[in-house]
Amino acid sequence: MIDTHCHIDLYPNPERLLKKIDRAQITVIGMTNLPSHFEMGFRYVRPYKKIRLALGMHPLHADQHKHEFDGFLRLLQYTSYIGEVGLDFSYEGIRTKDIQIASFKRILNSISGERKILSIHSRKAEGQVYELLIDHNIQSAIFHWYSGPLKLIDKISESGFYFSINPAMIKSRNGQKIVERIPLENVLTETDGPFIENDGVPIEPENVSLVLDYLASTWKCSIDQAEKVVDRNFSKLINYIR
Repeated sequence: MIDTHCHIDLYPNPERLLKKIDRAQITVIGMTNLPSHFEMGFRYVRPYKKIRLALGMHPLHADQHKHEFDGFLRLLQYTSYIGEVGLDFSYEGIRTKDIQIASFKRILNSISGERKILSIHSRKAEGQVYELLIDHNIQSAIFHWYSGPLKLIDKISESGFYFSINPAMIKSRNGQKIVERIPLENVLTETDGPFIENDGVPIEPENVSLVLDYLASTWKCSIDQAEKVVDRNFSKLINYIR
């Protein structure tokens, strides 16, 4: 199984979770919200073959970006994964819109032309995020928990970007419509744990199985076949950084 977006450092016991993921042989990309968080967690994640840590500048932490950006540039050399980054123009994030845009442009400028994979936050800013990725010649990105216009999915997919699907998306009709619109070759899986709960308990990477069950039903195939589609997509994605 593959979880392309999980906040390992935000669980009550990250070290316990790392060992559990390793025993289960699940491939996980751990997100961070700020470079200082990446720096604290990197040494714990580094020994695990199937777990990687992404360097993040979360848009909802935009007030801290100015003080963290030097750290972002310094730490870029240690990872091929960038996330969680992007824009958030929802009620929660709109106050820092201008800071977010300036910061996201700086991030994209700093990695343009480099072989990095981005995990993108785009709530209420999907069109602008997409245009900035294109303007900065970004080749490899995953739209995490996409909730934007259905028609934009076509442009994003045609540009070779991916979408990561989590258990919360498959529970709402809007999320289901989004999943149905995404071409099979652009689908990846995620949990966004611990922000999503299952039966009142924060989900963990193993709960990607819930998404695979849903995809198999939607695609009218076996769970094993659905897993092979996601595996193939992920292999194609990471070939970019090899």
